[in-house]
Amino acid sequence: MKNSIKSLFVVGLLALTSCESSLDTINENPNDQASIDPKFLLTYVSKEVFPVNGDNMYASRMLIGTDGENVYQYMKWNDTSFGIYAGGLLNTVKMMEEAAKINNKNYQAIGKFYRAYYFYNLSLKLGSIPYTEAVKGESGITQPKYDSQETVMAGILSELKEANDLINTTDKIEGDIVYNGDATKWKKLINSYRLKILLSLSKKSTVGTYNIATEFANIAGNQPLMASVTDNGELKFADAADSRYTMFNNSGYGSSLYMADYFINLFKDRQDPRLFTFAAQTTGAKEAGKPLTDFTAYNGGNPTSSYSDNAALITAKNISKVNDRFYKDATNEPSNILSYSELEFIMAEAAARGWISSSAKTHYDNAIKASFTFYQTYVKNPNQYFAGFDVNQYLATPLVVYNTSASLPNQLEKIMTQKYMTMFHQGQWTSYQDYLRTGYPNYPLQNGVSAPFRFRYPQSEYNYNSANLQAAVASQYGGNDNINSKPWWLQ
Repeated sequence: MKNSIKSLFVVGLLALTSCESSLDTINENPNDQASIDPKFLLTYVSKEVFPVNGDNMYASRMLIGTDGENVYQYMKWNDTSFGIYAGGLLNTVKMMEEAAKINNKNYQAIGKFYRAYYFYNLSLKLGSIPYTEAVKGESGITQPKYDSQETVMAGILSELKEANDLINTTDKIEGDIVYNGDATKWKKLINSYRLKILLSLSKKSTVGTYNIATEFANIAGNQPLMASVTDNGELKFADAADSRYTMFNNSGYGSSLYMADYFINLFKDRQDPRLFTFAAQTTGAKEAGKPLTDFTAYNGGNPTSSYSDNAALITAKNISKVNDRFYKDATNEPSNILSYSELEFIMAEAAARGWISSSAKTHYDNAIKASFTFYQTYVKNPNQYFAGFDVNQYLATPLVVYNTSASLPNQLEKIMTQKYMTMFHQGQWTSYQDYLRTGYPNYPLQNGVSAPFRFRYPQSEYNYNSANLQAAVASQYGGNDNINSKPWWLQ
């Protein structure tokens, strides 16, 4: 791995420029002229954490492509990138260092949260990764060792515990584009994210020194957690340069990107109006003058069929594009790294597993209600989609109603299906990872094709950190760096 020190100073300048501040706002230390006020780095780092990613939605059977074979749709992907080490992580660490100079614990706490976020997501994609020796190029470590996935997960849980202890209402949080300086909301997000990590390790009983179920119950019972959609860990977009919705003006979204029938049919079967906010009517339905709220006006393509077969649906005017708000609306909807809705689904699963004593049904119902609140709040002109809709009636319908006396697999299927239905353009790879962990919802796959468990390590690591990488691959996967090799968290 190469640690790009040069990019750090570029980021500092970009952050200063983006905040339209003059050079006299830089903290000038006569012994360290490179000091930067951490508030500028916080703004920049936060922007980097919340982008919207579409690749995961091909793998998660939400979207299909019609202009060629998409490797994510057909489960044929290869390696991933280590770019976060020279980008987001490097700048996060720099923000923490600058915060330490002025003894501001809140920037250090948020830095620990972002570190946990980056390491967690990268490790879920790969397995073992550089962690304890990572981002230490200035200390002379340019070829960091790889830590086991268990070490990484235990380490980031400890970092989040430290972050919870550090965050306070005394130290200011300027430059905060997530919570506008509200330390209490950051504390809620930090603790809620601890629960997300612990639940994702449900196949394990312990991680490091933590008993997973016990630690989950302790946090859920004793720490502040997100309590409404106003606590969402989300970034709101603005119609300004470098602040617009990630997919705004994306040409592919307007031409070759269509809805998968597997995803659409879950909404059609449940008469769920969130569908209208995700998808556009088929051309045929629009030409026939069908109303926006007619469920028969929507159709998807089969994610396991060839792209040419799905392209034929375009000719037949019988396939839905993505709703054009995703590429025509500069602000669209916020991007969540953890929402209150997702937290409630997490709590519902934990209750179903017996980790906590609260009602799984109550958490499940709260999660669905929060999802509808989110879309009714952020989708433009929501009445055109939700007029006359009653969420309580929806919760009582046969395919939605939660049965606490059902078997655990049946309860998990109900939770995971509805959780999946909330994550269109949200949550990054969470839906796919939930599927790998629980088997729900039951994704359609091509005959003879299995869902990959991971990504391959990037070629750059084979070039620059080969000895450490080869040792990690040998210890985890018997030397086979393959997308179908099962990492520790799924064993």
